[in-house]
Amino acid sequence: MTLFSRFSDHIDTALDALVARGALPSGLDRGAISVEPPRDPAHGDVATNAAMVLAKPAGTNPRTLAELLVGELTAIGEVTEASVAGPGFINLRVADDSWRGELALIHAEAGDYGRSAMGAARRVNVEYVSANPTGPMHVGHCRGAVVGDALAALLEYSGHKVTREYYVNDAGAQVDVLARSVHMRYREALGEDIGAIPEGLYPGDYLKPVAEKLAAEYGDRYVGAPESAWLGLFRAEAVSAMMDMIRADLAKLGIHHDLFSSEAELQAEGKPAAAEKWLREHDLVYDGVLEAPKGETPEDWEPVELPLFRSTKFGDDQDRPIKKSDGSWTYFGADLAYHYQKAQDADELIDIWGADHAGTVKRIKAAVAALTGGTKKFDVKLVQMVRLLKNGEPFKMSKRAGNFVTLADIVDEVGKDAVRFTMLTRKADAQMDFDFAKVVEASRDNPVFYVQYAHARIASLKRKLADAGIAAAAPDIARLHAYELGLVKLLAQFPRTVEAAATAREPHRIAFYLGDVAAAFHAWWNMGNDRPDARIILANDAELTATRLYLADGIGQVIRNGLHLMGVEALEEMA
Repeated sequence: MTLFSRFSDHIDTALDALVARGALPSGLDRGAISVEPPRDPAHGDVATNAAMVLAKPAGTNPRTLAELLVGELTAIGEVTEASVAGPGFINLRVADDSWRGELALIHAEAGDYGRSAMGAARRVNVEYVSANPTGPMHVGHCRGAVVGDALAALLEYSGHKVTREYYVNDAGAQVDVLARSVHMRYREALGEDIGAIPEGLYPGDYLKPVAEKLAAEYGDRYVGAPESAWLGLFRAEAVSAMMDMIRADLAKLGIHHDLFSSEAELQAEGKPAAAEKWLREHDLVYDGVLEAPKGETPEDWEPVELPLFRSTKFGDDQDRPIKKSDGSWTYFGADLAYHYQKAQDADELIDIWGADHAGTVKRIKAAVAALTGGTKKFDVKLVQMVRLLKNGEPFKMSKRAGNFVTLADIVDEVGKDAVRFTMLTRKADAQMDFDFAKVVEASRDNPVFYVQYAHARIASLKRKLADAGIAAAAPDIARLHAYELGLVKLLAQFPRTVEAAATAREPHRIAFYLGDVAAAFHAWWNMGNDRPDARIILANDAELTATRLYLADGIGQVIRNGLHLMGVEALEEMA
């Protein structure tokens, strides 16, 4: 049990004692109680808001309850001091031996340090990327891909059972356009001069291999054939090839999905119609006419009766059509059925969407609430776009896709680790600049370098030890100095950081935390430049050297665990 989880138990035990004495009523909700480091380390090692949370429902004063709790907590052996601050916060100082024990726990648990059962094996479906299968991944997909993948890893590490899903939008107008684009390239592959690609078709050279394969297999059979003869075949071949390309692009980022769900299959199986039937039976879909568009009404606008979902019943600003006037499904109608399908095998759904889809969040949340009776938690995380720069100036790369910068181009330019770490250095819903020069810069201003360099420095210590010819010795963690125990206190925050990041669905918190750990380690390393006695490797003290190496290895372990969650390699050496 980690230190902060143990202190949560201490708080619970103290509260139970007050209940047993009749000083506190039983049955109070303790869910909002926090146990965390105080904002100012001068106030102590552990702080809790227990008295602030429980005083009102207990019918007492927060400071009065805090004083009672302090009386119980001072009896705990590993508490050296307990005090009440402000209106009723409790600050605790923890015995040094407890921190030494936490360092031993980091070594004992190794790769599992920070892992928890908080998720209680709840099944969470995380859907991310889900780009239209019309070409290679581009920079607009990159950030959402990294955020979704890191969030899935974070949830798994915190005890959830996670399914990583990709929704293939292989039904609708965009895949018909793709098929027509491939047909034009197919004619080109057979020797026809097709001229410039017409407006509205996909111009990228990435379609040429698909067309060449079709030309080799079918010859000129479909050159002059009516569209109805080849559209289905060309659509299927093109979508299959595009998905192979998308999987390969994602693999460059270390991303692999558990499940690919097809919109075309969903519709072929009648899932949207079944969802509509269920909704009608529960008076959640009706036939009605949409209001005219706001502002000046277009001349060609006509009131048409459509099946409308009662999304206003769930907080939306208007009811939404699930079918178009030609009888085909709207995006919303298909998405509604898809989310219903996902909910059958999950306790919770999380979608990672681009910020340009913000306007559809309310309606899809309303649909999921309706179809599941509100029993399934559903969250949509919006990811802002990324602006590409080099040395602060807009950066244009080769555009082999025809009209956009590909994800593969970005990874090939700076490497997977730089892309993944950088994409997690800001909240997902905050705009981001990705500067190609800065993300490969060997300086403390580059977060990925700074964290990986800390790990590489730690890995170098054993090599330095061998070079110095210092005999191996057993560590004595009682010899750790106050500053070094401060490093352990920072490491001890990793498990609660993981849980907090998983609860908030914010994987960027891991990047922020690792930056703090790296900064603290580098400061410790640099201390030895000014004070020879503070060096990690001491030629005249094998035992203290072993002790400091033990601490350094603990720091390295926490960095490895955090980088693993981010999908970033912990480097042993750096040039």
